Amino acid sequence: MTNKTLIAAVGCAVACTLAACSNPSNGPATSSGGSAPVSPTASLKGVTLTLLTAQNSVDEPKQVITAFEKATGATVNTVVVPDPYESNVPTKLASGEKPDLAFWQPTQSTLPMVNPAQNLLPLDDEPWVKLLGATEQGLGQVGGHRYAAVVTSPAVLGVYYNKAAFAQAGITTMPTSYDELLADAKQIKAKDSGVAPFFEVGGDKWPLQWQVQLQMTDLPDTFWQNLNANKASWTDPQIVAAITKYKSQVLDGGLAQPTYKTGTFVDQGQALMKGTAAMAVNVTSLQNEIQASNTTAQIDSTIGWFPIANSAAQAEYSPDQTNGVVAFNTGDAKRETAARQFIDFWLTTDYKDYIAANKIVSVEPGVPSPDGLPQTALAQAAALPKAVGVFQVKALTAPDMHLALADMIYGSKSPQQVAQACEDQFVQVLKARGVSGF
Repeated sequence: MTNKTLIAAVGCAVACTLAACSNPSNGPATSSGGSAPVSPTASLKGVTLTLLTAQNSVDEPKQVITAFEKATGATVNTVVVPDPYESNVPTKLASGEKPDLAFWQPTQSTLPMVNPAQNLLPLDDEPWVKLLGATEQGLGQVGGHRYAAVVTSPAVLGVYYNKAAFAQAGITTMPTSYDELLADAKQIKAKDSGVAPFFEVGGDKWPLQWQVQLQMTDLPDTFWQNLNANKASWTDPQIVAAITKYKSQVLDGGLAQPTYKTGTFVDQGQALMKGTAAMAVNVTSLQNEIQASNTTAQIDSTIGWFPIANSAAQAEYSPDQTNGVVAFNTGDAKRETAARQFIDFWLTTDYKDYIAANKIVSVEPGVPSPDGLPQTALAQAAALPKAVGVFQVKALTAPDMHLALADMIYGSKSPQQVAQACEDQFVQVLKARGVSGF
């Protein structure tokens, strides 16, 4: 999302607040049906629900929708909202158009964009909450209330690597810091085998942020507290140093493939499987991309995965809109109860079948992940409980660092200017939201 579209989205969220002024309460919206327990398979014959999805999440709920419709008699219609999803959904809400449900990123940086206190049903007391893992239970909340159900595991950030490329370079132990990661990349380059140490994705832009995010993991919690109170800045020397190291050592230092300015996300997965690139720093989206065109046996024999942070062998987690589902306060008690029932059905009655159909890891410790998942997927799931949140989790709003980094790789921004662009956008968005201190 660009700076302009994010500011526009926040403006729409503010407009949603103004449009809801008929509700004098500043507290959470309440379902007109209350928070009485629902039966996941109770009859809903004649009830129609609308679920908003992004283009990349349109297939995700198909199994649960079919099962829910069969069990209850309800109808669930999906509506694809064009990209950029995070700005177009608030625009729809500002126009007075409310769905019953929507996929939405369950973080404190993105939940406020749909004005949850006015527009969403609180889900604090739903029975499925206690079924979630510890990390997942920590998501979906803002202002002291839960507004999002976490239906899939947050994306896990780490390093995918080609096993043959590592063996050829003589790498037998995984790095335990970012500097060790760079040292391994230099060792691969020194072999002069034609294998790029890293595959970077300048063409699609969004993965450019991840190598910088790895280096930001030593920033203390007090930094994020101060940043969110406008007492610290994205131009902090540690952030500028992280951007500078990425530029000077990875990009300018020849540790990325020659086409790093135009490389795509799809290319990244293919290069990793072919062995023309030794490593890719990315989130679980790359796992899904690779699984879509390769068997588990092919993946297990070709690539591995390991967690990494600036000074530890630790992963990071990065929620996106495919992870969370919210229910809207429509004023129709029957539909609101049905929406809660749909989420309950998803995370209780149907959950085992849902994750099996989608071939994904479980977010519920009591429900084992399906058999036959690649070892890379299982390694990410194992790393999640000790993973730390990326800045989308820790900051009150997430600036588009990847767009500023794209400007940097084409020579129009310096590392300092990338950091300043993040700071400018951060302050502008929070001012537009009316956050105290900005």
